[in-house]
Amino acid sequence: MENWSVDEVCNWLRQRNLGELVPKFREEEVSGAALLALNDRMVQQLVKKIGHQAVLMDLINKYQQQKSGLETLTYCCETASPKFPEVISGKNLKSFFARYKTLQWTRSYALPDFPYDVKCILAEKKCPDHSMRIRIIEFLQADMTKYLEGSLYPNSQQYNIVVNALLQAYPFLDEDGNGFLLWKRALKDRFKYVRRPIEDDEQVLRNKCKFGHRRGQTRKSSFAENKHDDVQVQVEEEPVHLEGSAMDVHIKWLKQEYMKTQRNWKEVNNRMNVTIEIRRRMIGDKAPLKDILRLFPFLRCPYQLFREFQLLTHMDIYKKTVEILEIYSENILSLYVVRNNPINIMLQENLKRHTEEDILKYMKMTAACLLLPDVFGDDSRLFAAVNEEVKVVTPVLEVKNPFNVNSCEFALYVEREELAQLDDCTMALAALVAAFHVFDIPCPKRIHRTLNFLESLVFEVRNPASLP
Repeated sequence: MENWSVDEVCNWLRQRNLGELVPKFREEEVSGAALLALNDRMVQQLVKKIGHQAVLMDLINKYQQQKSGLETLTYCCETASPKFPEVISGKNLKSFFARYKTLQWTRSYALPDFPYDVKCILAEKKCPDHSMRIRIIEFLQADMTKYLEGSLYPNSQQYNIVVNALLQAYPFLDEDGNGFLLWKRALKDRFKYVRRPIEDDEQVLRNKCKFGHRRGQTRKSSFAENKHDDVQVQVEEEPVHLEGSAMDVHIKWLKQEYMKTQRNWKEVNNRMNVTIEIRRRMIGDKAPLKDILRLFPFLRCPYQLFREFQLLTHMDIYKKTVEILEIYSENILSLYVVRNNPINIMLQENLKRHTEEDILKYMKMTAACLLLPDVFGDDSRLFAAVNEEVKVVTPVLEVKNPFNVNSCEFALYVEREELAQLDDCTMALAALVAAFHVFDIPCPKRIHRTLNFLESLVFEVRNPASLP
């Protein structure tokens, strides 16, 4: 790549769906050597779209890591001592490469950039609650999979690397000196949970056959294997069909537990699993929403709503929404169609009052979220009621003081009744999309383009909808 001409660099960009960058690269005469010398600041000046910046830097970094790895590996092979011919001969060659790859992985690993709400909890050095622990584990699992180039089978050393990095960065997570084992076990359980429903991955299928997994086999929850429940990520049990008094017992327990201040979230998850069949049947039969919520009040909790969505679709709606807002917020705010929108004007006025980077990012993401319907020419009243009363029956957000960090409020309404209080715009947007699916509510035509854009990104369709 170092010896590439400008034309060869442009062809390389086209092959990686970055053809939009070709004119600018030609204008700036970016050759192969110049491409590899680009730093973050140069890329930001050269490339406007944040998504393209991220892809370009990732490609450059991967090439440089690969090049560095090959040079080191060549040196190791050329200087291997003749006293140890087994290092580079025969069947030991494979283990040599495996050890080398692990070494490279160890040197390059860095913790992921956690979302805003997780950062806030970690910055306050507070021990996260059960739902927040699960989110941390989910981000670590996704990040490890990226480092492992898609593999879902880390080895023990790689688990150790990641957990050590977490506890070194945030020592307060090592509760009572048992934190390492608890977080490692939770991370391993998360990988098991992700692998379980996969039926089209060669590596996963090969290991399932090797270890005697049978399709449709129900496994016991991993919670029973470890008494330290609070950090575990549960391996989902398949729904069980129950009738009569057995179902009544579960529903009664859920209703009673919902009234408590301190809830047993592990058992809530388990009983929501067990009752999913009757719940889906009620929703499919168009039972009144009030009746559904009376029997299953935990659907009012945002993370149980997200969990129900994930059970139905195998997609993490909250994680996807974070990614959408982080990638598209700057592009949305730069569009001409929203320049004179009252939301944008309110944003610009509030940006002048703050200098903290996190607060500015939070405000911009909030504005981008609220401006989405206007971008697509949809009816914003069917999306969010900002500082006004909710007037529609379909799922809609109620937003008060959106840019006041101390007094902003977000809530999800369905049938003009408040369903859930929400922490921020990201959680609000995720809850809105989830509500349409979980409660099987048809999308109004006047908001269809906005939700179609969001859903195409959440479900990772081959040709997702794009901004106008």
